[in-house]
Amino acid sequence: MKTTKHQFPKTLCSLFLFLLIIHTATAATKYVSNSGNNNNSGNSWAQAWLTLQYASTHIAAGDSVWIQNGTYVGFDMRITGTAANPIVFIAAGTSVNITTHNPVTLDGINVENADYIEINGFRCLSQPRNGIRFALANHCIARNNFCDNSQKRGIFTGFTDDLLLEFNVCSNSIDEHGIYVSNSSDRSIIRYNICHHNHGGGIQINADVSQGGDGISTDPEIYGNIIYENGLGGGAGINLDGVQSALIYNNLLYQNHASGIALFQLDGAAPSINAQIVYNTIINASDARWCILAVNGSSGAQVYNNIIINQHPWKGSIALDPDAVPGFNSDYNVVVNSLSNNGDGVHITLAQWQALGYDAHSLLAAPLPTIFVNPTAGDYHLISNSEAINAGNTAFSFGVNTDLDGTTRPQGPLPDLGAFEASVPLSLDENQIQHHLPNDPLKGINITSSSISWGNELEGYLVILSIDGKVISRNDLSSAGEFSLQHLIPGIYVAALERHRYMMWARVFLVR
Repeated sequence: MKTTKHQFPKTLCSLFLFLLIIHTATAATKYVSNSGNNNNSGNSWAQAWLTLQYASTHIAAGDSVWIQNGTYVGFDMRITGTAANPIVFIAAGTSVNITTHNPVTLDGINVENADYIEINGFRCLSQPRNGIRFALANHCIARNNFCDNSQKRGIFTGFTDDLLLEFNVCSNSIDEHGIYVSNSSDRSIIRYNICHHNHGGGIQINADVSQGGDGISTDPEIYGNIIYENGLGGGAGINLDGVQSALIYNNLLYQNHASGIALFQLDGAAPSINAQIVYNTIINASDARWCILAVNGSSGAQVYNNIIINQHPWKGSIALDPDAVPGFNSDYNVVVNSLSNNGDGVHITLAQWQALGYDAHSLLAAPLPTIFVNPTAGDYHLISNSEAINAGNTAFSFGVNTDLDGTTRPQGPLPDLGAFEASVPLSLDENQIQHHLPNDPLKGINITSSSISWGNELEGYLVILSIDGKVISRNDLSSAGEFSLQHLIPGIYVAALERHRYMMWARVFLVR
């Protein structure tokens, strides 16, 4: 798989040590190590605690816990943070392995009845239920985690409003899904994750009215995810039950064995209505169901600027139950010659589909090697003469102006279809072009001993990384904001300016 901008090279940080700026930050920071002792203070590596469970019961709102590489029993977390003082558990290296479930539940890490908790950088391996579980926990974050071979799911959540799941890998779940957000959870953001080879779906949101709550999950954003080889046991790449007003964009789904994106009502209190599905690349396996399936009254879907190719002998790009037809619109897509407005058991041609008023400007798919760089190796970037280039319409972009790699849309006169925008060749000889980096790429961004702040109308993202390249925070600079340094462990960090598809490294700073 081709490396994207979301996979940051760890060696680049050291090139900027000469830019070192000394800052201090006050925060309650604790440490856990395989060589520690729970009778220690936990206030330094020399005084580190031994177990994660001990740490989880001896911290308070605003504390951070850093964990040294090693193998650990998981932990059960029931102390809450606050908006001003979140609690962060963060791996200090790349090999913090949870191989035994926590002492309370069958999950590697369990966060329950606790808000504003961040779980960052853990490897949860072969857990008897879930790798990471959040329950009755709002404003929580899971980022940079690797959850493999869980009996049930990689990451599972229930009753978790304002959840952020990013930069996680969830793979090889034995019974169910890679990521599963359940129980009336609203405003979830699920982005930049990789979900593959899970028995069920890649990403599932199930509002699940039988467990209480309103049984509806509203306003999730699902974008920038790579989802492949899921669903041999059923469950779509993106599986939405009782989910309303979902924004689904810039996802790459390929070789999944059930549906690509499914909108339905089974356990939810209402159908999955008003989904916006834009700039996705969906390539279903030959044994799959439909690429986009809307049933059980899941009406109002808007499907634009996608590549939607099914390799099944006759199941095709889009299938709607008759009760999902009202409000449905679709255009500017690459599709196969099989679609349906009368359920997933029948199909009609693109010409018949267009006669119904859909996909007037859409294209029939050419063979995969004429569209993508190397589809057999999972590289679905567009080749230079792909039919998907300049085939989209900005009027139906729903506010999306970059692709999965962060490339600005459009690069040409019109946007390209699917998850990737093809870069336009330079019109001049590149050897004749002067490449200049601004004297201060972070102009307008203020770094103090306690925070990094910025004003309005800056361009790009401010990315905070640890010295080993782990993404700690990614902040949109289009409106004023602030990132507090108080929860960071003392050490060296990098503040990087990301614009379009490029990282403009600008500051290395020390928190102590």
